Amino acid sequence: MTKKHQYLSSVPVKPVKPCVSVNIKVNVFKLAFLISCVVVVRGGVIDSSFDSRESINHSTSENSSVNMAGTPVVIGATAKHTATLIFLHGLGDTGHGWASAMGALKAPFMKVICPTAQTIPVTLNSGFKMPAWFDLKSLDASGPEDESGIKKASQLIHSMIDAEVSAGIPSNRIVIGGFSQGGALALYSALTYAKPLGGVVALSCWLPLNKSFPSFVVGNKETPFLQCHGDCDPIVPFKWGQMTASILKGYLKSIEFKTYGGLMHSSSDEEMNDIKEFVQKQLPNV
Repeated sequence: MTKKHQYLSSVPVKPVKPCVSVNIKVNVFKLAFLISCVVVVRGGVIDSSFDSRESINHSTSENSSVNMAGTPVVIGATAKHTATLIFLHGLGDTGHGWASAMGALKAPFMKVICPTAQTIPVTLNSGFKMPAWFDLKSLDASGPEDESGIKKASQLIHSMIDAEVSAGIPSNRIVIGGFSQGGALALYSALTYAKPLGGVVALSCWLPLNKSFPSFVVGNKETPFLQCHGDCDPIVPFKWGQMTASILKGYLKSIEFKTYGGLMHSSSDEEMNDIKEFVQKQLPNV
């Protein structure tokens, strides 16, 4: 991750209400680059003493077999480990981009895993290489998708879940989530995983391979889903989130779609609080 990207990722964005429609002409590379500029508003969410209270590791034996770019960022449980949260970053980001935010909302008995995608050429970026879970070929909702890449990435996430199960954590004590491309992968991975999960968190994203939905679904129809989207998102349009929620609501037993007024392609204190409530509800202390 470049210094420029690190800087952009750390700058809080104060959304303007109401959302103002602005016509901006940008080329594909610039627009795709914006997707990678994940901005998480941290004020009021993360305790300044976080790093001194939590154990953040970059290598764990239970995840060593997962074929990611390097080792995941792992925030260990500070009490008896009985639940796990796996969170996937967006295009161009790394596991470090969301580790602190996810660590701040976890309970003491919970472990957080934030993996980093492999660096691959991205068609949308004219072949420029960056961390990506799968290739993005178009900004058009009806455009071509990297089906093989999506399926391969979901298998990696399934392997991470299986590793936690092998370590003694029941699948229904595992929540997976993600932002943007990571959220899209979290949705697909959950729906193509046979064992019941504890919950799914999908932020500012869409449903991959939706043309073949629900034929690819093999499980988690009754698992609670939380989908969040800003209504001023210029990168992954709000309507994509609405369409995804509409499709899923007709099939899943429990899905909640939350809208954040004025929020662009980023997160906010309100959204992070909603995620915290959801995760702690789905993964209570046992």
